[in-house]
Amino acid sequence: MKISDVLKKVQPAFSFEFFPPKDEAGFDQLFDTIRELKAHHPAYVSVTYGAGGSTRAKTLELVSRIKSEIGLESMAHLTCVGSTQDGIRDILNSLKQSGVENVLALRGDPPKGEEQFVKTEDGFGYANELVDFIRENFDFSIGVAGYPEKHVECADMSTDLDNLQRKVDAGAEFIVTQLFFDNRFYFEFVDNLKARGIDVPVIAGIMPIQSFKQILRFTKMCGATIPKELLGRLEKEQDNPEAIKAIGVAHALEQCEELLAGGAPGIHFYTLNRSNATRQILEGLNRTTHPSAD
Repeated sequence: MKISDVLKKVQPAFSFEFFPPKDEAGFDQLFDTIRELKAHHPAYVSVTYGAGGSTRAKTLELVSRIKSEIGLESMAHLTCVGSTQDGIRDILNSLKQSGVENVLALRGDPPKGEEQFVKTEDGFGYANELVDFIRENFDFSIGVAGYPEKHVECADMSTDLDNLQRKVDAGAEFIVTQLFFDNRFYFEFVDNLKARGIDVPVIAGIMPIQSFKQILRFTKMCGATIPKELLGRLEKEQDNPEAIKAIGVAHALEQCEELLAGGAPGIHFYTLNRSNATRQILEGLNRTTHPSAD
């Protein structure tokens, strides 16, 4: 089923993001993780493309297997990096033949070792061009990325919103946000989109913090900020991995409760191929939504 249709029927819609493992053992472990999270009835799952399109074949394999073997609706990430229009057409045809109906259309990050994105000859330079190509030639449900704190390469928020407007105008049907840790950014982002007449669903991207050093690296890469009070608690416990995980889960749970109460149509969990933190958050949300009668 197309995610655009799922979002009309399921609210709130919970979804999970995974990335292709490096080896077969990693695939086995990942499928165990996905099966564990299936018990929480996700609306869909997505599979990343890897930096510079480096995991293209594995992404196609994984997204197909998730749908055919596990029975979950799946979405493939697709980037412009290193691909001609004919190459992208071939990828989309492969997805279509596998029964996959959903694509997250992205420009993509530069390949490892390169600082700037370079358009491939006879390829695409921007995500809106990719969206337009997919819409003109295929019948996929198309999602795109949104950045509540703006894309790191963008000069200002207004320009970034212009870019997102072009993606929606080209045919994007829903938006999945970059991770954030302060819900104020999400709500301001949605308000700005509504002011522009953009009314597609905006799925909130949440990453439970599981490692102090890792989250500092991630936020530096994507431009997200960590609230001062939360950062202080993390710094205090930075040498205590279990305490960091507990803080991460508690903060993410609070975020999700507030987001859903404020009207977010769904939560997209950046799982890092692990189930425990996401499972704890979903169980906490279930207790909040369906409290004990005692």
